[in-house]
Amino acid sequence: MFSKIMVPVDLRHEEQLTKSLDVVAKLATIYNAKVVFVGVSLAAPTEISRNPEEYKAKLELFTQEQSDLHDIDAESHPIFSVDPTADLNKKLLDAIDEIDADLILMATHIPNVSDYIFANHGNYISDHADISVFLIRG
Repeated sequence: MFSKIMVPVDLRHEEQLTKSLDVVAKLATIYNAKVVFVGVSLAAPTEISRNPEEYKAKLELFTQEQSDLHDIDAESHPIFSVDPTADLNKKLLDAIDEIDADLILMATHIPNVSDYIFANHGNYISDHADISVFLIRG
């Protein structure tokens, strides 16, 4: 049913991804699917990395840790943007075609009043993607 699962990750909030990482591992095992961890970052220094090479290495390390922990086939797909906050939705939608994903699994947050002012990324992706999107709360 699914052969390549795209999982957007924010390495700044790794501790909040546990539930979604467990779910994607189970789905990847059930469907014998490859998991592609996608990270969007600035090319300029951030709190995660000083440059694109360091970010690529950190995303690859995260991917390898998940692959080893859950015994899944996984790869990383770093994306760089001048303004990740503004570009994130478009960059994630473009990545679907770049990696040929047939499912997106995204961690999301508990809704609050700010969601009425600022749309969250999971809703945007699920509204605009041409493939199935699973949003995992918590």
